Amino acid sequence: QVQLVESGGGLVQAGGSLRLSCAASGSIFSIDDMGWYRQAPGKQRELVAKIAASTTTYAGSVKGRFTISRDNAKNTGYLQMNSLKPEDTAVYYCNAEIRSDKYSYAGRYWGQGTQVTVSS
Repeated sequence: QVQLVESGGGLVQAGGSLRLSCAASGSIFSIDDMGWYRQAPGKQRELVAKIAASTTTYAGSVKGRFTISRDNAKNTGYLQMNSLKPEDTAVYYCNAEIRSDKYSYAGRYWGQGTQVTVSS
């Protein structure tokens, strides 16, 4: 069983910063990729950033402001969010493709989400 637990959300003023963490636990052989998604009220869930090996992908709306990273030794991913805007307000979800052992297929897992609120 694999679990993803996010932390680091909260309330911040526009222009401020937050750092989200996503800790993976359980039966983990490898994490093939890890990403952050967000969902604002009344909107669809959207990809914010993704990291696979050393390749990173960002949504256009966050490029230059957000940085995704991971610590493989700790099975933890991070999303550093700078220059936050009110439109960044959403529930942020961690998503990862994780292999439980060398021979199994990878499964995709979601965290429970963490609220980020940016006030103007």
